[in-house]
Amino acid sequence: MKLVALAAMVAALIVPSALAATPTLTGTVGPGFTITLKQGTAKVSKLKAGTYVIKISDKSNIHNFALKGPGVSKATSIGGTGTKTWTVTLKKGTYKYVCTPHATIMKGSFTVS
Repeated sequence: MKLVALAAMVAALIVPSALAATPTLTGTVGPGFTITLKQGTAKVSKLKAGTYVIKISDKSNIHNFALKGPGVSKATSIGGTGTKTWTVTLKKGTYKYVCTPHATIMKGSFTVS
């Protein structure tokens, strides 16, 4: 009986954290010369450190979406299109995202605290 009660208490502690959703960010590159990173409908400019799911929609075969910052270096392929999903752990610092071939005009950044 004590073992069942202990198991119930442990489950009560674990389940809420397991159900907490990982925040999702949406990155889009193309089809024109645009690149964005949003959380919902808002452009990402500041985030809290932690784990995030980033869903990238690459809409052009002349662009890519590259993300670099403390502990993160990811990119979609140039020449490919479609959707990629990354799970990343963002640490305190500045992150930059660019289209590698057009980095001077297609770029953005955000800070993590």
